[in-house]
Amino acid sequence: MTLREAAAACDGEIVVADDEATTLEAVYVSDLLSDVMGHAPPDSLLITVQNHLNTIAVCTLAEIRAVLICHNREIPDDLKAVARRERVALLRTPLDQFHAACRLSSLA
Repeated sequence: MTLREAAAACDGEIVVADDEATTLEAVYVSDLLSDVMGHAPPDSLLITVQNHLNTIAVCTLAEIRAVLICHNREIPDDLKAVARRERVALLRTPLDQFHAACRLSSLA
């Protein structure tokens, strides 16, 4: 699935992305960043409510390409800047984690 397809499936928006056609190989859902570091597959989309700088740090360590922030949570400017620098895409959706994962399950 691409970033564009993921955003559309979740009634979401792409906030930061180098290329909206970036391909994502998997989806991982967690709000526990230590769990993400240990278990999220590379080239995946992380579904979470964690909207702070540590999220991007974990994504770079785990080779995660994109983060989908749920509940339309605010995405701070410093998070956007770090995501751009680290080349991690940021998406936002009004859905909760469960419903976002359900919608993306058929695309992954």
